[in-house]
Amino acid sequence: QVQFVESGGGLVQIGGSLRLSCAASGFPFSTHIMTWYRQAPGKERETVAIIGSAGNRTVYSASAKGRFTISRDNSKNTVYLQMNNLKPEGTAVYYCHAPFFGDKDYWANGTLVTVSS
Repeated sequence: QVQFVESGGGLVQIGGSLRLSCAASGFPFSTHIMTWYRQAPGKERETVAIIGSAGNRTVYSASAKGRFTISRDNSKNTVYLQMNNLKPEGTAVYYCHAPFFGDKDYWANGTLVTVSS
């Protein structure tokens, strides 16, 4: 069974940092592109960062570029999102997923990040 388990969220002050983790299972992780998404209250889900299967190619949203870093450890079936200089608009539930599986299935509960002053 395909499964994603996000962790690492919490309450952080403006300008602070957090490192999110996502443990994946049930599929050949090392062969799949992985993506971090977020959904803020009252807004649609948006893509934050994407990483290629080998970890050597990354793409970021405009809001994440320069502040967030996506990485992965294929030996641990885990993808990470290092978030620095967090802003209030970073308050959201963060999810990881593999685009290969489409938009409907295998979404987990995500991890909540709250950025406060």
